[in-house]
Amino acid sequence: MTGLRSGLSRATKLFYGVGDIGNAMVNSAIQFFLLLFYTDAALVAPAVASTALLIGKVWDAVNDPLMGYLSDRTHSRLGKRRVFMILGAVPMAVAVFLIWRVPQGLGPAAAFAWIALAFIFYDSMNTLTSVPYYALTAELTQDYDERASLTTYRMLLGVPAYLVGAAVTPTIAGLFASLRAGYGWVGVIYGVIAAAVLWVSAAGIREPPETQVERSPAPPLRAFLATLQNRAFVRLIVAYLIANLGFALVQTLMAYFLTYQMRMGDQVTLVMGLLMVSIFVFLAPWRLLAQRWNKGPAYALGLGIGGLAVASTFLLPHSPTPLIYVVAIVAGIGFSANWVFPWAMVPDVVEFDPLQTGEQGGGVYYGVWGFASKLTAALGIALSGWVLQLYRYQPNVEQSAHTLQGIRLFFGPVPALILAIALPLLARYPITRKTHAEALARRQRRAP
Repeated sequence: MTGLRSGLSRATKLFYGVGDIGNAMVNSAIQFFLLLFYTDAALVAPAVASTALLIGKVWDAVNDPLMGYLSDRTHSRLGKRRVFMILGAVPMAVAVFLIWRVPQGLGPAAAFAWIALAFIFYDSMNTLTSVPYYALTAELTQDYDERASLTTYRMLLGVPAYLVGAAVTPTIAGLFASLRAGYGWVGVIYGVIAAAVLWVSAAGIREPPETQVERSPAPPLRAFLATLQNRAFVRLIVAYLIANLGFALVQTLMAYFLTYQMRMGDQVTLVMGLLMVSIFVFLAPWRLLAQRWNKGPAYALGLGIGGLAVASTFLLPHSPTPLIYVVAIVAGIGFSANWVFPWAMVPDVVEFDPLQTGEQGGGVYYGVWGFASKLTAALGIALSGWVLQLYRYQPNVEQSAHTLQGIRLFFGPVPALILAIALPLLARYPITRKTHAEALARRQRRAP
């Protein structure tokens, strides 16, 4: 493998991308189907399940930034990032299995406790492996465009895995006598895959020697607060929090919208497949656009396209229509930007941190980023569950007009409005190709 400051080989990019396959598959299944599994298969009340998932995210307030800080200070013969991918793979597989299993006969309190504890364990293992993995993006290369290329490779492998999670999960669950048993096997299969790809990725990449000796001397709280002094990072993470919340609502309520509003429950796999294929196909075009535009405005354009597409679903009839396929394709074109730009923009803000603090804390940044990403995903699930409860959702029956109104609002117009709020933050994003190059030059002049 090449050094820190040179171009990356295609093999390095491929091995790096493999590491995200399991995470993408599991996260997709969680976003699209975990709440549906709890409400329609495990028969847990929507508010109980969604609140338990949100409670599990409280641990993230400490978990993700602390894991990033720990990986910054780790030094081993396996590297400071890869070692966590290797050691955390098997516990991660166990955790994935547990979130897709709720013992029968549990009362509301016991079901709440099981879901919350299982999700806390899953989130801890996900953090243990994913935060160090994502931090490698900032360390494998420092080139502005090469990072976008590295992220695109990861997404070219991750998006098909995300497609599997979105489109194949209900098919797997439907192969068994009961949905409860089927989703249990989803946990087994996806857990094994998640562990295997972490090992493959760790075996194929090597951390540059320069990064393995860097450690953050600041205590954890100071390192965390330092990230919030980076104005570009704060602007990016606020925009991503807003956008990710809107997207999480779309993901979580899509199965409910298709099944009950569109009466196309048998087409869930097809519609989700079209969405994810569209996202995959447009990864490369967004990557090419990033070479002509700066990343912030290009990201805003994608969110605007996706927002307009989901807003239009409010106008669709309460019956099957092929228009939903068109909406899925257009939404995929826009949301594809969400797979390329934010992950390519985080490494850029890390360059601005040493200029302010004199320290290198990429792991802390990715810890804070991971916390924000998972928090908004959990908020999306929780808000969806509360909405379903508020609008008196009943599983596996024809829904009332009142319930359908709630599903339509929070699947279409509300996420679109949320996405629109993020656009001004990205349109005038301060890190451009020019300012990034200037920051690197200043950093190199300060280097001993």
